[in-house]
Amino acid sequence: MTGSRRHRLALACALALGTTFAMATELPVVSVTLSNAGLAQIERRGTVGPDAPVVLRAPTADVDDLLKSLVVLDPVGTVEGIRPPARDASAEAFRGLPLRPEDFASRVALLRALRGQRVEAGGVTGRLADAEETEAGLRVVILTETGVAAALIREGDEVRLTDTALAARVRRAADALGAARTEDERRIEIGLRADRAREVGVLSVTGAPLWKPSWRLLVPEAQGEARLVGWAVIENRSGADWSRVRLALVSGNPAAYRQALYTPIEVPRVEIPVRAAETVTVRPDTGPRPPPPPAPVAASGPARMRAAMESAAAPAAPSMDQAAAQPQAAAESSIGRVAFTLPAPVTVLSGETANVPFLDARLPAERVWWVQDLRAGSPLLAVRVTNATGSTLPDGIVTVFGAEGAETGAFLGDSELRAIAPDEQRLLAFGRDRDVRITHAQSATDRPHAVAVQRGRVILRGIQRVEEALAIDPRGARGRLIVDVPRRPGTQPDFAVASEGEFGLRHEMMLTGTTTTLRLGFEREMRAELRLWDQGLRPFETLGSWREVEIEALLPRLPGGPGTLERLRELLARLPADAEGRAALQSVIDAMADLRVKLDAARTAARSYAVANAALTRARQAVEDRTGPQREAARRQLNEASLAVERAGEQADAAWEAWREAVQALLARES
Repeated sequence: MTGSRRHRLALACALALGTTFAMATELPVVSVTLSNAGLAQIERRGTVGPDAPVVLRAPTADVDDLLKSLVVLDPVGTVEGIRPPARDASAEAFRGLPLRPEDFASRVALLRALRGQRVEAGGVTGRLADAEETEAGLRVVILTETGVAAALIREGDEVRLTDTALAARVRRAADALGAARTEDERRIEIGLRADRAREVGVLSVTGAPLWKPSWRLLVPEAQGEARLVGWAVIENRSGADWSRVRLALVSGNPAAYRQALYTPIEVPRVEIPVRAAETVTVRPDTGPRPPPPPAPVAASGPARMRAAMESAAAPAAPSMDQAAAQPQAAAESSIGRVAFTLPAPVTVLSGETANVPFLDARLPAERVWWVQDLRAGSPLLAVRVTNATGSTLPDGIVTVFGAEGAETGAFLGDSELRAIAPDEQRLLAFGRDRDVRITHAQSATDRPHAVAVQRGRVILRGIQRVEEALAIDPRGARGRLIVDVPRRPGTQPDFAVASEGEFGLRHEMMLTGTTTTLRLGFEREMRAELRLWDQGLRPFETLGSWREVEIEALLPRLPGGPGTLERLRELLARLPADAEGRAALQSVIDAMADLRVKLDAARTAARSYAVANAALTRARQAVEDRTGPQREAARRQLNEASLAVERAGEQADAAWEAWREAVQALLARES
């Protein structure tokens, strides 16, 4: 017996074990809506007979989405339920059967696995004992009520299981075994009840490769009209052919979720042990022992190019007027979405990819230069287009071609279009113009316009300005330049702002062919304090005598010390003649100049005292070192040195007190 004959007989034998399938209807796909969110809404529709179920075939990965979103459109019928096979259909179908998948390898293996089951074959009924292939055919051994019988099963004869429930389960196992060979696809049955034939529709939303728009933009040389042609790359990964379906392409941003509805999920439970009588344990008695020794006492312790093509390298692309017209999809907008429905049916077989045109429109356009980075040495080549289609255009890559003059048919570069609503404008940069040169500089200046003098400090008010300057050499070219300037929080621009967005502040100007300088300034109110002395010093009333402080060490911190007077004079020179508080500032400067004189006098007096005091120390030492007449002379010098120290101390006290009084007078006048 040949292998092919044995396979056919085994199949016939297996089918004889159960009943036949109910007549189910597999509906064809009539429309597909693809979303750029990675979803596909598929509509199947067709005529279904009375009480006949509808069958869907879908990739296993889509079953969760089908169970979540499937909608049945039946004008008169009732939906009884959706019956997908088990997630692991093969394992579930064989659970509890005396069979394993390998038992379906041949009819002998199948029958031997069913030994002990009641069967009917060749007119004999009993329990199946054995089966083997012979030259005459399949020979089965059956245990009857009275003995053992053998039956020869010829081609076309049946071995029938008398247990109909078991026969049905064996049939389902065979079905599952066949389905297991295509684990990536599932057959889903929708039970319907109706007393007549009618048209039924089924809608479902599943994950799908997102449709990818790409654009061809033919631009004018300067200003006029651009032609925008949209193409969509679509992929059919649904597991069903799309034959002349109505195709819609949706652009939007819907919320989309998944849930494991098709996967069996078991909730873990706490396992409670089986309780038994407690085990009784007894420690044996070992007799008395001496008590343990006492424990020792522990010691304590610390614890970002321009693209070009040779015109001779490739044939010229078509001009705007020569390019073939593309079919125009019907665009329908709603809140948050726009759908492009293609005018003609589309055929995309399962597993295929297609690129179909869906838009052909003419848009107002202007060629511009665009500066995104102020430090770039040259601007971008760009085109500004206005969406005059009446519908939102989705994100997509743009290939830019020239449409006029020397650029006709030439590839100019690629760009990216971000979603653009009706009547909105977008800049599409496709290269860099290295002929136009730009030099950037930045500066910061302060313009004081008022001062106020308070106790121990000068309050300065004015305008702080930060400027971005661009020196632009268009080398004879003329046209519009658009510059994007980063925002500076807390400041106000002093240049015209055409628009604002994620790009910052946008400024526009016309280049007339000659070198020009563009100044883009930001200003804000400035308030600053200039302290007349170190506010960290203790109050002058308690500063004490000059003898208690080190004047030279504290000099930069004292009123009249170096630095402050110079800064005040510099501020006065920058202050306008009619500025508020100018006179008060002048008065403070005069007082600070007087303080410096008095402080310098106190310093000089303190140094003189130090010199005199050193001489006194030497004179005392001389008295101790001399005797006789020399000792008397040393005593006279000691008296003179003592008087000199006293006079120097008095002069230093007077100079220090004069400085202190001047400080107090300044404080009193300010208050």
